[in-house]
Parts: sequence; C-alpha cells; structure tokens
Amino acid sequence: MRITGGTARGRNITGPKAGCKLIRPTSDRVREALFNIIAAEISGSSVLDLYAGTGALGLEALSRGATNVVFVDQSRQALELIQSNLIRSFSNAEAALLQLDLAQAGSIGKLKNRLPAALHFELIFLDPPYENGLAEKTLAAIAQSDLLHENGLLIAEERKNIQLAEQYGNLQLADQRSYGETSLWFYQSTEKNIHG
Repeated sequence: MRITGGTARGRNITGPKAGCKLIRPTSDRVREALFNIIAAEISGSSVLDLYAGTGALGLEALSRGATNVVFVDQSRQALELIQSNLIRSFSNAEAALLQLDLAQAGSIGKLKNRLPAALHFELIFLDPPYENGLAEKTLAAIAQSDLLHENGLLIAEERKNIQLAEQYGNLQLADQRSYGETSLWFYQSTEKNIHG
C-alpha cells in the first residue's frame, strides 16, 4: 500500500501482519478514486477517521492538505501501525490517536467527550468491518451527534451487496459509487449545525 497523492505521494503504508483479520485496509485503487471525488473538500479540513485500521484514509487526507486528523480504532495494533505510518510519512502532522471500541453502544458519545468541545469535522471516514451492521449503527449515532460540521461530508465504506439507507437523521445520501466488491456512500448534513 502507498499514499496515492499529495505531499507524501508514493510513501509506503505499513499494513497488518499476514493473517490479521482485524484490519482490512482500503485498497489503493478505491482510496485513489475516493480522493479524486472529494479533492475539493480536503484542503484545510478537520478529518475524523473511524475504524481507522492502518490509517490509510486519514494519512491520505493529511498528504492532500487536511489540517488535522483524529484516528479512532479499538485495536492497539492498529494504533501502533498508524503511529508508525504517521512518523514515516510526515515530519509534523497534526494528528491524534484514540483507542475506542466503536461497536459498543454509546461509543460516539464517549468519543465526543474525549474531543475538544469546539471540534467539528468537515470530513468523516467510516470504514468498519464489512457485513455486520456497524456502518448502519455508526451512521445513526453520528446523525444524533454534532460531530459533522455544517456542509460536512461523511463517506462510509461497505461491501457492495449491503444496502445502506438514503437518510440517517440529518445525514442525506448524496452519492454512491462501487469499485469491485466495495461501495462508497457519500452523506451530507441536511441541516445547519448551530455549533459550527
């Protein structure tokens, strides 16, 4: 795996050890397609990378001009991979790593409590393990929070055969793209964030 664009383009991203089933990185092809679609949204944005795994999505965002990224994963191994990839790819990236099991009820509320009150995200990446309902549960929880900034964009990744809803609370589906067995779902906020 490698970073596909921006200041760190071509830098290798260390992936999970062979046989590790807890971390499924987004492929270079899907990641490059995604960032080509959202290119205009990245520069100067605050980014939240949920179920971060290797951190490939957040790393790509930093390379392409994001101001800061918060990486969240339940796995200590994943967070160590992200830390290693950050050090190798950037000399002084503004990033935070949080260990949190997002599959647990109330986890988005716990996440909010661990972030500065004024922090809202222009971009949220949501890449949970496929086909176990976590994408739907997390989308619904995020819709009840104010994590996504007004006019922000949330991109959920799920297996192609799974159908996500067109709306979760104030999150409205704006686009959907498929690449092989992977689908990307693009949601935007449908109401103004009074905290923005």
